[in-house]
Amino acid sequence: MDKRSLAQFAQRFREAEQRTEVLRQELAVAIQQANADDLPQKDICEATGYTRQQVRRIVLAGESTSSDGP
Repeated sequence: MDKRSLAQFAQRFREAEQRTEVLRQELAVAIQQANADDLPQKDICEATGYTRQQVRRIVLAGESTSSDGP
């Protein structure tokens, strides 16, 4: 492994991290929308693989950001 190859791997990793963050945010919005559409939390958990607590945190985070407006 040379320095250039290692740098390329590191760059690919950083790009993947950025894409992952965008997808994480999009999934959070989708979970919040599913909750607003009254999809049962059990179904949200099954579809996403998240725990009930994770889903609750995501939903509450969305409620707090949407209520911060004027």
